[in-house]
Amino acid sequence: MPEPHPARLPDKGDKRTFLQKLAEFIHPGPDSTAELIETLAEAEDNNIIGPESRIMLEGVIRMADMSAGDVMVPATRMDLVDIDEAYDALMHVVIDTAHSRFPVFEGERENIIGILMAKDLLKLQRAPELNIRALLRPAVFVPETKGLNDLLRDFRGNRNHLAIVIDEFGRVAGLITIEDVLEQIVGEIEDEFDIADDAGDIFSLADRTFRVSGDTAIERVNDAFGVQLGPHESGDEFDTIGGMIAHEMGHVPKRGERHELAGLRFVVMHTKGGAVKWFKVSRLEQTPP
Repeated sequence: MPEPHPARLPDKGDKRTFLQKLAEFIHPGPDSTAELIETLAEAEDNNIIGPESRIMLEGVIRMADMSAGDVMVPATRMDLVDIDEAYDALMHVVIDTAHSRFPVFEGERENIIGILMAKDLLKLQRAPELNIRALLRPAVFVPETKGLNDLLRDFRGNRNHLAIVIDEFGRVAGLITIEDVLEQIVGEIEDEFDIADDAGDIFSLADRTFRVSGDTAIERVNDAFGVQLGPHESGDEFDTIGGMIAHEMGHVPKRGERHELAGLRFVVMHTKGGAVKWFKVSRLEQTPP
């Protein structure tokens, strides 16, 4: 005769202990992204995770809601290469901008026909008969709405590190690199043109010009070039050459812009985060008496 109340079989799939079930009942898990981020902050306060881990985890969570259009470099700030330019002009662009990859256009800037690797230009020195078109790599186009998670997966899968972003009308809206995506997780990635805030310095170049970091102190510039850069006419004082040049120009300088001051010509080589990272500085030619 069967038992009136057969024993309930244990759930083999649930391996939580009674205390774990009770804790989850009293303190249920987060129901939203904001609550999840708040939970990470509490975990850091309780020394369960470190601050760097919390920042990275928050970056991963926030990135899920971001698209290529949120972090791309706008088309107006893109450094492009004209396929019809001479080799010397191409090298000049590569040196001045210090990028490793360049979108190449033909005719108009909207007509991007490929990507040029800076290192591939070295092949022309050993084989001048090569055509630059033969060095171009296919350009990858992605819509502004493409999620960063999917884009990062594509970057890793096809070993491509740059994509051209297009808007809903098929026009070029900007470009995005794998570095732009990863910086949403790990923060700003320092490259060979990035220096510490207190490590500004001046370097001599082969063409008898100088590379000067925007964080270089005014006193250091005065000593190196024998000039007297002092307070501005308005009475404002500046600690760094980048701050002084930006004030003199009246706006945040962009790559390629130049300004002359105290017998020196400052050309913006590299910008990041709304500030000048490097200037190329040369002395103005002396006017004959």
